[in-house]
Amino acid sequence: MSTFSTLERALTLTGLAPALLIGAGVHQDGQSPTSLLPPAYRTSVPVPPPAPRAAAPVGLKTSIDTLRNRFDGLAGIAVRSVDGGWSVDSADADRRMPQQSVSKLWVAMTVLDAVDRGRITLNDPITITRADLTLFHQPVAALMKDGVYATTVRDLLHRALTMSDNTCNDRLLRYVGGPEAVRRFLSGHDIDNVRFGPGERLLQSKTAGLEWKQDYAMGRAFEAARAKLPLGVRQAAYQSYVADPIDGAAPSAIAAALAKLKRGALLSPQSTSYLIGTMQSSKTGPQRMRGAVPVGWSFGHKTGTGQNLLTRTAGYNDVGLLTAPDGQSYAIAIMIGDTQRTIPERQALMQAVVRAVVATHDTRSATIAR
Repeated sequence: MSTFSTLERALTLTGLAPALLIGAGVHQDGQSPTSLLPPAYRTSVPVPPPAPRAAAPVGLKTSIDTLRNRFDGLAGIAVRSVDGGWSVDSADADRRMPQQSVSKLWVAMTVLDAVDRGRITLNDPITITRADLTLFHQPVAALMKDGVYATTVRDLLHRALTMSDNTCNDRLLRYVGGPEAVRRFLSGHDIDNVRFGPGERLLQSKTAGLEWKQDYAMGRAFEAARAKLPLGVRQAAYQSYVADPIDGAAPSAIAAALAKLKRGALLSPQSTSYLIGTMQSSKTGPQRMRGAVPVGWSFGHKTGTGQNLLTRTAGYNDVGLLTAPDGQSYAIAIMIGDTQRTIPERQALMQAVVRAVVATHDTRSATIAR
C-alpha cells in the first residue's frame, strides 16, 4: 500500500480524508488534485473570532435607567463606547421616535457620500429661490436678494448642520436625489431602525393636520393656518405622528450609526473629519447635552425639535459624539418622543446623561492608571 493510501485510510476513519488530502496536495486515488482545487477566491480561510468587548459599566447602566425612570413621557437614551465597544441603553431605546432635525445628519452623510463617489463637490454652485422656502427655522431666507440666494453646497451644508436651517437642508436633499437617495444610503450602510421622512414641508404639515401649500412658507402663514384647525383634527394628527413617526428612529440605532461614523465606517477620512468638525461647531441647543460638556472635552452634535400641541412636544432630541481629552469617544443619543415636561427639565435630563458618561470615563481611566 502506498504512503498516500495509508494516510487516506487513517484519515477516512475520522471523516477528514477528502478535505485534508486535497489540502495536502493528494487526491483520494493517489493522483494529482490540481485540476480539482477550487478557485483561489473560493478557498475558505478561517476567520478569527471577534475581539472580546469590554463589559458595559454597571454604574452607568444604573444611572441611565434611574434618569429615564424619573422622566415623565416617552424617551430613550443610548450610549455607545466607540473605542470599548460596549453599549448602555435605557428602556425604549429601540423604539422609533420623532427625529425632526436630527434627520439632517442623514442628508449630510448622503451629500458627503456623493462627494466621496465623485458625483458632486462641496464647491458646486447652488441657488435658493422662493420656491425652495420651507417653514419654521430658515434664516437663509433673509439672505435672498430679488428672490434668490446664490451659494455653494458647502455653505448650505454648514447652515443645515450648525443652524438647523430647514430650507438649506431640503435644498440639499433634492440636490442629491431626494428621500430615496438618503434611504439608499441608510440601507447600504446597514443603518437599521431609522426612517427618513418626506422632507420638511410634508413632514410638518402632516404632523399638524394640514395639506401643504407653498404659501405657508411665507412669514407665519403656516402657524396661522394651523391655528384655524379644530383641536380634534390637530390632536388626531399629532397622536398619529407620535405613535408611528414617518421620520422615526431608535436612539440605539442613531448611537450605533454615530459610532460607525467616528470609526470611519461610513465616509472617507476627509468627509468623516469634515462632518464631525462641522457638528462640533453647531450653534443649536447650547443647554442640551452641550451644557454639561467639561472643559477639555470636545462635542459635536445635532439637535431636533418638533411641534407643540398644548403642553406636549413631539420630539425634543440631541445626538452626538463626546470625546475625552485622552481621545476616547462616546456616541450618545437622547430622544424625547413625547412629553409635557418643561424645557429646563428636558435639558436637565440631557445634561445628567453627559455627566454620568463623563464620571464613568474618569473613574475607569483612574482605575486603569493605578
